[in-house]
Amino acid sequence: MSEQDLPLPPPTFEFLVFSLKTQAELRLGLMSFGEHPEPPDLPAARHAIDLLGMLADKTRGNLLLDEQRLIENALTELRFRFVQISEDTAKSAAAAGSAAPPASSSSEEAPAQGDEPSKP
Repeated sequence: MSEQDLPLPPPTFEFLVFSLKTQAELRLGLMSFGEHPEPPDLPAARHAIDLLGMLADKTRGNLLLDEQRLIENALTELRFRFVQISEDTAKSAAAAGSAAPPASSSSEEAPAQGDEPSKP
């Protein structure tokens, strides 16, 4: 059976959400085609997530309850994964950088959690 013989899925709201979610997951490096997974492409992943967010905003109040839950759950999961992978990528980059000679001052370090500047 060739690719041309495969039936296309119906053009539904659910299929659109799953398509954008899958695109984001691919860009986050959560899925891959082939033997070697590709590294995360965070700007492209953010774009796919933002497209899904825009779709949620534009359709708010016009969706069935199941459709609303589907898009909200997809966004929640993707946003969580994006933050998780962004942090992992930053840690990996920092670890790779720590193999090099350290910087001369410690004032360049990021503040620890809770060390936010005080607000007037």
